Amino acid sequence: MRLAVLIALTVCAHTAFNGSRVTVSLFALNLGATPLTVGAIVSLYSLLPMFLSVYSGRMIDRVGTALPMRVASAALVAGVALPALWPGLASLYVAATVIGLAFMVFHIGVQNAVGAMSPPGERAVNFSWLALGFSISGFVGPTLSGLVIDYAGHRWAFATLAAIAVVPLAAIAVLHPRLPRGESEVEHPGGLRQLLAKPELRRVFVVTGVLAMAWDLFVFVMPIYGTAIGLSASTIGAVLGSFAAATFAIRLALPWLARRLSEWQLITSTLFIACAAYILFPMVRTVPFIASIAFLLGLGLGASQPSLVSLIQHSTPEGRLGEALGVRTMVLNVSHTLLPLFFGGIGTALGMGPVFWSMAACLGAGGLFANRRRTAG
Repeated sequence: MRLAVLIALTVCAHTAFNGSRVTVSLFALNLGATPLTVGAIVSLYSLLPMFLSVYSGRMIDRVGTALPMRVASAALVAGVALPALWPGLASLYVAATVIGLAFMVFHIGVQNAVGAMSPPGERAVNFSWLALGFSISGFVGPTLSGLVIDYAGHRWAFATLAAIAVVPLAAIAVLHPRLPRGESEVEHPGGLRQLLAKPELRRVFVVTGVLAMAWDLFVFVMPIYGTAIGLSASTIGAVLGSFAAATFAIRLALPWLARRLSEWQLITSTLFIACAAYILFPMVRTVPFIASIAFLLGLGLGASQPSLVSLIQHSTPEGRLGEALGVRTMVLNVSHTLLPLFFGGIGTALGMGPVFWSMAACLGAGGLFANRRRTAG
């Protein structure tokens, strides 16, 4: 399968996934859910991936990407369509669980496929193109969801996203024989412990957790904060779109930045920029300022994913990229699962200000940790 086709299908799947997260949050609020309840629902996106991502990565290493991605695409369509067919809080709980598991498998499969189909000298460039694709869908998903909610309602938003998710399902059903096959046919001694014994991988996984918290908290908190200050669904979608547009812009500049900064220098800058953005968020209530801070946050976090994947690839034994990506996904989902519950409780008890500032403190500490690694390296 050509890289451009694979990225296009990923854009469709991620649009459905990312748009559903915003739509689930806004629909739950519309149904009278508290921030804590919304946090519980959103955390389900990451509950099963938290436990199954390493296994999924090993499976993809062994059997290749075709079958896992096809099954994941079918589950994604079913999960996104469920609230459109049976609206209510109960269906949102089920949908969040199914969508999260489905996209986790799809995401690991796509990253493994890009690595397998790319010559060593082109992998960094191809991962940058994949990151650009995620930026496009990161903009389209929330923006489209907000517009459809305002003009047609939440059920139509889910139906629209489900229709988009059908595209990769249909395409992979036809094109799956051309997807790369697995590279690893044998079990590696030491298993997960052997991977975690590598200091560089451990450092990457720690920073991955902090950056995942920053990224996911914005997607989780922005609908709640926007609703609290009286913003419409389309305006909230536009603010989220501003964040995604910034991630797209910074990833366009990544080849230029990568020639001048190391991965750890980029990651350190990302952490401190995100820290500044979270400090500023509770201080503004007008849409232009909120969108500007969201853009600043996107500029910071947008450079992190390609740099982290590059570091993982450099540090992972041959034939185990899927497993290492599964560990990274597990770390992502641990933070994704616990963070909405923790910060949802803080938001319910104390308001949104302490939520933003607590995240800023975590990012500042992460920046100091990454800066020590940069200077040591």
